[in-house]
Order: sequence, then C-alpha cells, then structure tokens
Amino acid sequence: MKSLIPWAVVVALLACLPLLSPPEYFIHLGVTVLLTAVAGTGWAMMGRYGLVSFGHGAFLGIGAYTMALLWNMAGLSPWVGIPIGVALAAGAGVLLGYPCFRLKVIGHYFALVTLAAGEIVRILITALREYTGGSLGMTPDRVPPESAFLAMQFDKTGFWWLALAAWAGGLLAWWLLDRSMSSKALAAISEDEDAAASIGIRVTREKLKVTLISTGLAALAGALTAQYRMYLNPESLAGLGPSLQIVFGAIAGGMYAPLGPTVGAIITIGLDESLRVAFGTDFTGGAPFIYGILLVLFMIYLPRGIVGIFERRRKPAAAPPALGVPVAAK
Repeated sequence: MKSLIPWAVVVALLACLPLLSPPEYFIHLGVTVLLTAVAGTGWAMMGRYGLVSFGHGAFLGIGAYTMALLWNMAGLSPWVGIPIGVALAAGAGVLLGYPCFRLKVIGHYFALVTLAAGEIVRILITALREYTGGSLGMTPDRVPPESAFLAMQFDKTGFWWLALAAWAGGLLAWWLLDRSMSSKALAAISEDEDAAASIGIRVTREKLKVTLISTGLAALAGALTAQYRMYLNPESLAGLGPSLQIVFGAIAGGMYAPLGPTVGAIITIGLDESLRVAFGTDFTGGAPFIYGILLVLFMIYLPRGIVGIFERRRKPAAAPPALGVPVAAK
C-alpha cells in the first residue's frame, strides 16, 4: 500500500489546482486530457497483453448514449445512468470477446473483429436517429441551476474533480491488476496460449477479466465526456475516429506504464488543439491522418512509447554474463 502514497499525493495536489484560479481554457484542456487518459488506460490494460483493439470507440458510444438516452427519455439521473452504461459496455465487451477467445481469434484477426464492432455501433447510432439524433447528434436535456447536481451538469471546476476521480480510479485498477495473479497469467498467455493452458491457466476467463475492466473504463470515459460536452455525436464517440485516437495516445505515451496513456493523452489533445488553432476548419480530418502516420512511426521506432524511454534509462545495466553463457537477444 505504501506505493500508493505518492499517487495519492499527486491526486490531492491536482485536486487543488482550481483553487489557483487558472484560466477556464486550461481547466477545459485538463478535463479533456484526463478523460482521454481514462479511455487510454483502459485500452492499454488489454493492449500490453497482446489484445489489440481497434474498436474501443464502440464502448465509448455505448456508455455515452446509454447515459444520455436514460436521462432524456426516462429522467434517470446520470449518476445512475453512467454505471448502467458502463455495465452494458462491459457486457458488450464480454459478448464480443467470449467467442473470439474460445475460438482463438488472436492478433490481427482480433483487431479486425473489434474494428468491425466499432463501426457497427456507429452505424447503429446513426440509424436510430429518432432517438439518438443520428449524424446530427443529440443534446442531454438541461436543468435549472438548483438541479445541476442531480443532472451532473457542473461547471468546468466540478468536472475537473469528477474527471480526476475517474482518472485516479483507472490508475487504481491498473495497480490492482499489476499486483494480481491475473497479471502473471495474462503475461504467460500473451507469450503462448497453449503453453499457458497446459499449466492450468484458464485462458478465456483471464482474457474476459481484463476485457471487462478495459471496456468499462472506456465506457466511463465516453459517458463523462458526453456529459461534459453536453453533446453526443457518433463520429466523435463511436467508430474508427475515437478508436484510433485512443490507440495512438496509448502507444505514443507508452502502454506498458501506468502514466503512459496520460502522456499520450497530453500529446493527442495538444495536437488537436494545435491543428484547430493553426488551421481552424480548413484542415478537417487532418488529426486522424496525422495520428495514423505518427502511430506507424511510434510502432517502428519507439514501440514502448515516450514513457518507455525514461523507464529504460532508470533501469540499471545488467551484470555481464559468465564466460561461455550466450546473451539472449533483446
């Protein structure tokens, strides 16, 4: 538990940031970075074990639209709607993952299955335009200020604290997974499924565990993002676009370190804002194009991401091997 103390101090210091009265624009960027980091942390919890998903936008959309539809159509508070959306997204992740894991759909094939799932959710949201607003999007119903807490319609400072709590929860989930037997089992599975199964590891169950956590975090990020923006659109909360953004952020920052997706989120949001300020609407769609190029470059030249550079420098040099013992290739 002592290793959690520095993290708790960091979270406490960040919680005090609004007390310094920074410009609202910086609070807005901070909220966006934190929520993007939550989704990236969820993705990296699968990706670092070889479960590469190109469809996490599907779970963003399920979480966001479930919350918004329950609020607009049934008057159910987002405080209740968000957990329901997270549960539905996690259930969808399990329904998608179970047949894949049982049939040993792995590698590129698993990535393609998740890519198709993300597009299916985006198309479904667009097709149900009577309820979701289709490609035009939808807006959660607003309430008077006295009901803002029940409707989770806070100002930027309130959402800073909410996003910070979600981010801390994602890091806690990472910490708990790292210290569980599931982490060792998943590492063995990522090396060789058949060998892992032969020593008694329940491959499908372990994969479903991490899938449930990963998709739940993505749905939480999607729902909070929708509530913060007070606007939902299938292009920004489902499908390939947001999925690619999540993948790029996690890989660029470093998907093997807890803070890697957060660093990646800073890069991603910084790139988005830089393009918006520099080009306005003249370079619409430019960000995904740049994400794609940078993603290829990172995967080739910096597979462990930016945080991986510092981790490698911190590790002490290995002792030289005894004479006659070959050095394993790295």
